[in-house]
Amino acid sequence: MINVTLKGGAVKEFEPGVSPADVAKSIGMGLYKSACAARVDGEAVDLRTPLEKDCELEILTFDSPEGKHAFWHTGAHIMAQAIQHLFPDAQFGIGPALDDGWYYDIGGTEPFTPDQFEAIEAEMKKIVKADLPVEKRFITVEEGREIFKGQTYKLELLEEYAEKGWQLSVYRQGDFTDLCAGPHLMSTGAVKAVKLLSTASAYWRGDAARDSLCRVYGTAYPKAAELEAYLNMLEEAKKRDHRKLGKELGLFALLEEGPGFPFFLPKGMLLKNTLIDYWREIHKRAGYQEISTPIILSRALWERSGHWDHYKDNMYTTLIDGEDFSIKPMNCPGGMLVYKTQPHSYRDLPLRMGELGLVHRHELSGALHGLMRVRCFTQDDAHIFMTPEQVKDEIKGVVKLIDEVYSLFGFEYHIELSTMPEDHIGELEDWETATDALREAIEELGRTYEINEGDGAFYGPKLDFHLVDAIGRTWQCGTIQLDMQMPERFELEYTGADGQKHRPVMIHRVVFGSIERFIGILIEHFAGAFPVWLAPVQAKVIPISEAHHAYAKQVERELRDAGLRVEGDYRAEKMGYKIREAQLEKIPYMLVVGAQEMENGTVSVRARKEEKGGTKTVEEFKAQVLAEVASRER
Repeated sequence: MINVTLKGGAVKEFEPGVSPADVAKSIGMGLYKSACAARVDGEAVDLRTPLEKDCELEILTFDSPEGKHAFWHTGAHIMAQAIQHLFPDAQFGIGPALDDGWYYDIGGTEPFTPDQFEAIEAEMKKIVKADLPVEKRFITVEEGREIFKGQTYKLELLEEYAEKGWQLSVYRQGDFTDLCAGPHLMSTGAVKAVKLLSTASAYWRGDAARDSLCRVYGTAYPKAAELEAYLNMLEEAKKRDHRKLGKELGLFALLEEGPGFPFFLPKGMLLKNTLIDYWREIHKRAGYQEISTPIILSRALWERSGHWDHYKDNMYTTLIDGEDFSIKPMNCPGGMLVYKTQPHSYRDLPLRMGELGLVHRHELSGALHGLMRVRCFTQDDAHIFMTPEQVKDEIKGVVKLIDEVYSLFGFEYHIELSTMPEDHIGELEDWETATDALREAIEELGRTYEINEGDGAFYGPKLDFHLVDAIGRTWQCGTIQLDMQMPERFELEYTGADGQKHRPVMIHRVVFGSIERFIGILIEHFAGAFPVWLAPVQAKVIPISEAHHAYAKQVERELRDAGLRVEGDYRAEKMGYKIREAQLEKIPYMLVVGAQEMENGTVSVRARKEEKGGTKTVEEFKAQVLAEVASRER
């Protein structure tokens, strides 16, 4: 018999060879029917996987990230099988699961049309209804060559995996077989509701010199109602698209002369600078000193930091006086040099240094997406240098700071602890110490977290903060990275209480992540209707006729002198038209002034929030809005 420890600590005995599916069935048919995959001793596996020794087992349903991954990966295979039925000449590339569905790269066909989408979906539904078993088996290279005869891309992958010494496996459902590591569902029947979403062009292996394939995106859910809710969210997301709203509201421009390099317009700069002012305020209060480091630094620096070996493909380089330099993709090496400009004592620590650094990273053109994925952005970086004894308190301080910021904007969030990746520097002992410090700090704060195995930075483990926006989408923004490697590489020192030289520990952290990306998220979160303190234009004065222009300008001037961002609309248009335009511009307050307002020294307030409207004196309105700005009310 073997002992299987279930989530929660319960231990059950089974015969060797029992599968996670059998275990789920022994617990209850409800769990068995909703199971998508399993986690055995921390590794996600198929439900058919035999258990041969004592282990820890967790049954994964669609509610878990790994369960969704198995579900959507099976959906990708169902879609590929349907395409194979309808388009026998199709060449199959890769088809991974994503955070909200999957894509599959297809060659040998023209881009698919909406009518063809309907035909593919209909064929997928037949495959689902057939409830085909999904079975995994391991193969040799020779078997793979036979299975994928005529499939150019699959054969290329097969040879590459074999050369790397990887164990080769395939998944088969009916007449479709794919080269895949899994895990997958037990059968196709669980994928009840399917939908193909869009297509795009994608180069094979991301190489512009190779074939252009048709990338087909799709998703699926266990219930039709869940799919409908997701599609409704997508429709709402289209309305909130920051690229569309950014253009309509005059915030930023994306121009072909600078792909991936956004242009901020005057109103966008007001928004950006307001965020930066807030950042400076809270960091000054938290004891940070602001620095600025050069945008271009020598190759020798990046070799020393490890970025040249681990990040070179994402860096822009240039030649200066015959020597290699790089435009910085990160601020941290410059922060090391600032620390080294003077000696430090333990009495100086912790030393918190913040930087709003402009960084450049090479992204493939196909990956660029508005402000969300760009090639240059302002990173709200900070580096904290401390003694080992100060680590946990500093981590807690950063967590509290991030919580304060996200709460201000109304974001909920969850935390992931990302551990040592395969491509890392430093000793295992240092990694374990750093990971334990992050874990203990977050647990002492009473926060829950998930483990994200192997996704740490190459120099240290990290806590990632994933915020949830107004329509339920998740964005990774804040991060806290604990680093014992760079202080060693840069030979950073401080003099301890014992008079000896010691190596400081270092935290890398961001709150917004990227100012540009955070603005994109805020645009979509608020659908362009920013809180008053953030709004580029807080009020618009609208005179009823030309006779009221002088009074309108007086109101505008008085509010502007008080520090509010105000515009006046003096065009020869009807008042109703001006009000509608101001509403489309998402302006929080419209101040209509006519003869009565001019006589009484008042303004007629039309507010986004109805309870804020009504007739007010200029002083009353000014006090109300200044209070909203000061409190940063949402």
